[in-house]
Amino acid sequence: MFNIATITAAFPATGILPVSNRKSPPFLGASADVFPSFLLKEMERIQDPFARKLVSRIEMLPVELSGSKHRIMSSCVKPMVQDTANPLVLLHGFDSSCLEWRYTLPLLEQAGFETWAIDILGWGFSNLETLPPCNVDSKRDHLFQFWKSYIKRPMLLVGPSLGAAVAIDFAIHHPEAVDKLILINASVYAEGTGNLAKLPKSIAYAGVSLLKSLPLRFYATNLTFNALPFSTCLDWTHIAQLHCLLPWWEDATVDFMISGGYNVSALINQVPNKTLIIWGENDRIIDNKLAVRLHCELQNGIIRRIPNCGHIPHVEKPHAAAALITEFLPHEPPRYNLPKLREQEDKILVRPF
Repeated sequence: MFNIATITAAFPATGILPVSNRKSPPFLGASADVFPSFLLKEMERIQDPFARKLVSRIEMLPVELSGSKHRIMSSCVKPMVQDTANPLVLLHGFDSSCLEWRYTLPLLEQAGFETWAIDILGWGFSNLETLPPCNVDSKRDHLFQFWKSYIKRPMLLVGPSLGAAVAIDFAIHHPEAVDKLILINASVYAEGTGNLAKLPKSIAYAGVSLLKSLPLRFYATNLTFNALPFSTCLDWTHIAQLHCLLPWWEDATVDFMISGGYNVSALINQVPNKTLIIWGENDRIIDNKLAVRLHCELQNGIIRRIPNCGHIPHVEKPHAAAALITEFLPHEPPRYNLPKLREQEDKILVRPF
């Protein structure tokens, strides 16, 4: 009934990016002007060379929220490629950071796209020492002010997981800032944070404290991906946990929780933008039926699936994700160097177990 294309052997990405058993050298490249010293020390345990490289590219740009006198030093990865076409802007999922894009962002840059990766207000590595509100309105305003200050052209906005709800909400409220949407394993049908919004603050803080614990993060990482080796799962857990160590993370997360969160299901059929839906078909977080529902409700959507892939394709199958994004977006000339990428893939991927 639905024309759902499947990624073929051209971009198999059939394994999991490994973590070296060799001791990693001292962590270099991340700036003390960007990260506090204790976080730099935590980063030294990260083995993943792609994460380490992307960390070294994170910068802080000042963003002033509407009606606020305080500037938020906002974490992002700026483009290495300058282009006259509309830029790709990569968001991330719930309680995550731009480090989600450590594998796919370099591929998109190799393909010739001007590519930004932005941390959503309240998550990631932005400096929130002034404790701004981190509700939906503030997150939307922060992204708009960032766009108005630094990007200034309609975006090809990419939202994975809850980032898809962020992208839909933003596209409806600021249509002038969005050209096309790319939604990856979209979490867009939850009714906000539900009953969590009604919790007393003391209980909310206790729950949030548990959320950043290593055992829970490890369990979530294992659930998110398919058949991760223990060492890889542990390293990816440390990467996902890094931003939670910042002193304002708990306040920002509780503020988002009790504010009610994102509830965009009623907005989906109002989205006029051409939209690509990418779906890892072995997602154990979001039901695959919701991918079909999303495809039906969008005015101008197409759907593509990636086999043998879990909830975050741009981490688990970066070459497949990059290929789909590249095929969806107009670009001249096509600069996706398939032989070179396949050669790199052979070097960094291990085969299924």
